[in-house]
Amino acid sequence: MVFESPSKGRLDFEEMFQDIREFVEEVPHGQYKLIVGTDSQVRERVCYVTAVVILRVGKGGRFYYTKEYEKMQLGLKQRIFLETSRSLAVASKLAEKLAANGLADLDVEIHLDVGEDGRTRDIIKEVVGMVTGSGFDARIKPESYGATKVADKFTK
Repeated sequence: MVFESPSKGRLDFEEMFQDIREFVEEVPHGQYKLIVGTDSQVRERVCYVTAVVILRVGKGGRFYYTKEYEKMQLGLKQRIFLETSRSLAVASKLAEKLAANGLADLDVEIHLDVGEDGRTRDIIKEVVGMVTGSGFDARIKPESYGATKVADKFTK
């Protein structure tokens, strides 16, 4: 899996993780949020973008994203479940690396592209349950900027 970083260029997962680790080690007593969110856009193919955001709360942050295309066109609900699965896969891999590198106290949030006001309101419980059942915190709109702002920007 290859990630893009606006400041570092193309990175594989290990390089992205190392950059996150170095960012945290620069200010070891800072407060951090590690966020994973996925969004998709339908055209001839479906573009899925998964974003990883590391924030030093109140002091800036960095982000990385990976982009994949699929020919199979799914309905909205099925795409949301697939977005959630993609976020869970990346978050699980990150959590494993964090634990192995002495950073287990850095919690991972998963930002979901669902909200009370849209067509996705009927599946909020299911996708939030997928995330919390996997041991991660879940955020929905309007608090899910990792998916609705960062990942969304790169689906265009």
